[in-house]
Amino acid sequence: MPNTTPRPAQPLLSAVVPFLNEADNLPRLIAALEQVLTTLGMAWELVLVDDGSQDSSLAVAKAELQRRPQLQGIVISLSRNFGKEAALTAGLEAAQGDVVVPLDADLQDPPELIGPMLEQWRQGFDVVYAVRRRRAGDSRTKRLTAFGFYRLMGRLSSTPIPADTGDFRLMDRCVVEALGQLPERSRFMKGLFAWVGFRQTAIGYERDARAMGKSGWNYWKLWNFALDGITSFSRVPLQVLSAGGLLVACLALFYGVWMVLRTLLFGIDLPGYASLMTAVLFLGGVQLLGLGVLGEYLGRVFQEVKRRPLYLVRERWQQTTHRMET
Repeated sequence: MPNTTPRPAQPLLSAVVPFLNEADNLPRLIAALEQVLTTLGMAWELVLVDDGSQDSSLAVAKAELQRRPQLQGIVISLSRNFGKEAALTAGLEAAQGDVVVPLDADLQDPPELIGPMLEQWRQGFDVVYAVRRRRAGDSRTKRLTAFGFYRLMGRLSSTPIPADTGDFRLMDRCVVEALGQLPERSRFMKGLFAWVGFRQTAIGYERDARAMGKSGWNYWKLWNFALDGITSFSRVPLQVLSAGGLLVACLALFYGVWMVLRTLLFGIDLPGYASLMTAVLFLGGVQLLGLGVLGEYLGRVFQEVKRRPLYLVRERWQQTTHRMET
C-alpha cells in the first residue's frame, strides 16, 4: 500500500550519474535531462561522479555545467577507479534532492521515464524501479547470462530482488538516507535497494543500445559482480557445502561398514585402482570447491574488517560556488 505521507508540491530532484570514460555520451545525456526536466517544470540538480576516467570525461562534465549557469550541479572526481557501486554511493551521499534518480551515462536509461516515475511517487510510493522488457544492443550470451543471474539471485537471496532491474529508479529522500546507514564495502546496490524495503513499485521500459562508445563491462567483471551479489545476499552456497559434506560423509560411512562386513564374510580381495583414484579425485575436487567458496566469503570478511573508505575524492566542483574543494 502506498505511503500516505504528503509529498512536497515542488520537490527538488537529484539526477545522479556515475561515469567512466563517457566523454562522448555526457553532452547528450545532460541535454536530454535538461529537456525532460525543464518540460516537467521542476527544480533539479545534477550530480556527476567521475570514477577515474582516463579520457576527457571530467573536463566535459565541467564544461557542460558551465554552459548552463542556471543549473545546480556537482562534479565529484574520485582519486581512482573504485567501481560503479562505490561511485554510485558517492553520488547518493552528495545528492540533496527530495527525490533521487540514479541513471547511467550511456543513455540506455531514458530520462523520459522520470515523468511517469514522479507520478507513481506522488501517489505515495517511495521507490519506483524500472524493469527492462527488452535489452537492445546486448549480445545473446549477455542476455542469457543476465536472465539466468537474476533468476538465480531470486532463488538464493532471502531478500526478494526484482528481476531485470538495474540501478535506474526514483527514490524518496527517506530511502536514500536509509541506504546511507549501510556501511558495507562489498556493495551490491541492486540488492541494497531491495533490502531497505519501503513502498516500491515497478514501471516497465525498453532499454535501448548505448548512444556511443563501448561498455566497460567484460565477462570477468560481470563474473565478479555476480559473486558480490551472491555472497552479499545469500548463505545458500555455504549451506549447500554443509549438506554436501554431510551426504558424502554418510555415503563414506555406509561404504566403510559394507567393506568391513564384506571382508569378514568373504575375506580380503585386491582393491581396484580405478575406483580408488576416482574416489580420491572426487573427494579432492569437492574439498577444493568448498575451500574456494569459503575463500570468497572469507575474502569479503577480510575486506570489511579493514574498514577502509569506500572511495576517496580527489576533487569536488560545485556549480553554485564555482570553487574547488580538495
